[in-house]
Amino acid sequence: MRKLFRIYLEKPELAGIALLVLLTVIFELRSDGIFLSAENLRGMLGLLPEVGLVSIGVTVLMICGEFDLSVGSMFALMPVSVALMTDRGIPFIPAMLLGLTIAAAVGLVNGFITLTFNIPSFITTLGMLFIVRSLTVVVTGGFPPLLSGDLPIGIFTQYVGPGGMIRASFIWFVVVAVVAGAMLGGSNFGNWIRATGGLLDAAAAMGVPVWRVKMTCFVMCSVLAGFGGTIQVFRLGAPLPSIGDGLELQAVAAAVIGGTALTGGVGTVLGAVVGALLIRVIDNGLVLSQVDANWFKCAVGGLTIFAVVANSWLRWTARRIKVEG
Repeated sequence: MRKLFRIYLEKPELAGIALLVLLTVIFELRSDGIFLSAENLRGMLGLLPEVGLVSIGVTVLMICGEFDLSVGSMFALMPVSVALMTDRGIPFIPAMLLGLTIAAAVGLVNGFITLTFNIPSFITTLGMLFIVRSLTVVVTGGFPPLLSGDLPIGIFTQYVGPGGMIRASFIWFVVVAVVAGAMLGGSNFGNWIRATGGLLDAAAAMGVPVWRVKMTCFVMCSVLAGFGGTIQVFRLGAPLPSIGDGLELQAVAAAVIGGTALTGGVGTVLGAVVGALLIRVIDNGLVLSQVDANWFKCAVGGLTIFAVVANSWLRWTARRIKVEG
């Protein structure tokens, strides 16, 4: 038993993986084998990168001890900005770079206000959520701008691989996840992120550049949200100003379900991916099981509460066993 708890403390995402396996089996049985069919998996994996990229950014920032509730609005602002720029004749690559710069600027503002005035990032980014959403609606007039058919969006949207099984966006997602995972789990900067989120005063005393670490995580979170939104717009072919509404809550839920601690210092990129995949599995599985789709948010909310309670109990039990041992 002690060995199992020790493994959990080292790999908090394992609980999410176990739940993912369990739900997969349940939905496969309830859907008469449709859930794991090639076509259904193709659809789920095609949608995963959009919420998955946001979840990775939110998870890294939460490990650092901060929150960003503006990611849902950033999810809309960057693709709308890119669409407006390309519609006015700016080439695709410069427009994408400028869009990423806008996303990075929003992250910088979030971090600067939070750290300079020492206010909770929850409040800063809640305000930014409304500001960015309002800007998105204002610059578009409430109507989606035109998305030129000449843009090379196939690098994100076309299906590739054996039998066209996966969308190109999934490859981008995997690359980002691998890079972020390597940074968090195998670099000094990743250690600084965990130290900053778990033991802020101790990290500062040891010479960790806390300000720089937090600012970098804010920027990374905002950029990944904008990138994820741009991929969704390219897939849909319409830069709607309203996309991403409520996505920030799904991203936080994915992080928590994947084992990220709300108090900071604990979590993994794999956990973020597992959490995002669980949300997609629940959404898709409920539909295939012919359950009212309105139960989706109820299921995600219940799972989030369960994950927080279970993680707290498991960590408390593990610490007690360690002390008694």
